[in-house]
Amino acid sequence: MRLRVVLAALVLLSPLAAAAQTRTGDEHAFLEIFRELVEINTTDSVGDTTRAAEAMGARLRAAGFPAADVQVLAPHPRKGNLVARLRGSGSGKPVLLLAHLDVVEARREDWSFDPFTLLEKDGYFYGRGTSDDKAMAAIFVDTFVRLKHEGFTPTRDLILALTADEELGASSKYNGVRWLLANHRPLIEAGLAINEGGGGELRGGRHLVNRLQTSEKVPLSYRLEVTNAGGHSSRPTTDNAIYQLAEGLVRLSRFAFPARLNDATRLYFERTAALHTGQLAADMRAVAQPTPDPAALARLSADAGYNALLRTTCVATRLEAGHANNALPQTARAVVNCRILPDHPAEDVQRTVAQVVGGAPITVTPLGEAFNSPPSPLDAELLALVERITGEMWPGTIVIPTMSTGATDSRWLRAAGIPSYGVSGLFLGESRAHGRDERIGVKDLYAGRQFLHRLVKELAAVQ
Repeated sequence: MRLRVVLAALVLLSPLAAAAQTRTGDEHAFLEIFRELVEINTTDSVGDTTRAAEAMGARLRAAGFPAADVQVLAPHPRKGNLVARLRGSGSGKPVLLLAHLDVVEARREDWSFDPFTLLEKDGYFYGRGTSDDKAMAAIFVDTFVRLKHEGFTPTRDLILALTADEELGASSKYNGVRWLLANHRPLIEAGLAINEGGGGELRGGRHLVNRLQTSEKVPLSYRLEVTNAGGHSSRPTTDNAIYQLAEGLVRLSRFAFPARLNDATRLYFERTAALHTGQLAADMRAVAQPTPDPAALARLSADAGYNALLRTTCVATRLEAGHANNALPQTARAVVNCRILPDHPAEDVQRTVAQVVGGAPITVTPLGEAFNSPPSPLDAELLALVERITGEMWPGTIVIPTMSTGATDSRWLRAAGIPSYGVSGLFLGESRAHGRDERIGVKDLYAGRQFLHRLVKELAAVQ
């Protein structure tokens, strides 16, 4: 009997048990929302965002939201979207809170544990979607529930949209944001939107930067192709399709588009310089000037991350050629993936790629369409609000407007005239999104919950 008592005491005194004991009632309630979302498989292959949307809708109705203000809309049985509304006094355009329910594939054999069971271990929550993007989805549902329980009446309506197929982007006809804009736009019409795409950076346990995403690059792939009559491999010819394509790709690998800074990237380098010293800090300040210093641009371009912020990039990602081991190739194809600056016309990119690879016989064909989304204006009031809350929660942490080199669903909203901003207050020391053993810090998740609750509540009170 004494042994059982001792063992029970040790369990209660363990760090994880102690953390669980110190959580408040509403923190436990939030964790259950987060757990339910993570443990619903929402992959494209076998998952179901409708199930997740209905589960979150049930929580909102249980919190007192009228059924008419909580809707699950689905263009496909497994591709559902939740749209809910917290009604305000009607002064000003609504604020849209956006997060996606779908996640990328996660195979059990690739992970250290079941990716669709939320695991708390060593100060982290593990599971597919814990950082991308079910943390924000859970926080927004929790925020709606908390505001309802508080009896809070916003000045302007708050709209919550939890959507499908963000990870598939333009390749999916069931992308939730795009489908809602085309079929149910009044339900998500807003003055501004808060979405993923920002986030915070931890370095050595220190809260370094809280990002405010205002724009993003445009993804578009091109197929490069050479066709040839082919022939028997025993009689090689000089116009080998593989060699011709390879020569063009080598030329492309040595080419760089000119640097083009915009308001977001200029301010990014200007503010990021404060985090560094020496030549790097000086180079960042130099490129933030109206006329960037060429030498500074060259040095920063040597870093893949900074280079992606400075210019449109194009890189070969796939290659296929030939039809038999003993035959000259009749075709050789490559896919080149480009990430295009928001103000850079896709037609110009295609024309430039064609010139760089040497023109005929290499053809360059876009795979899909470029969906340009103009940058959201750098709203001074929103920036000041994010800076104030950030400073109060993490003193000394700077807020930096950014342009994402990847893509989010904000592009569809921006193109539709709804300014969208990526900001979460969720800090990561490393990103495992889309990868093995995805995770988020326990303390960081709860801090992000508090940050977004404050941000949403104050935005809702602004006319």
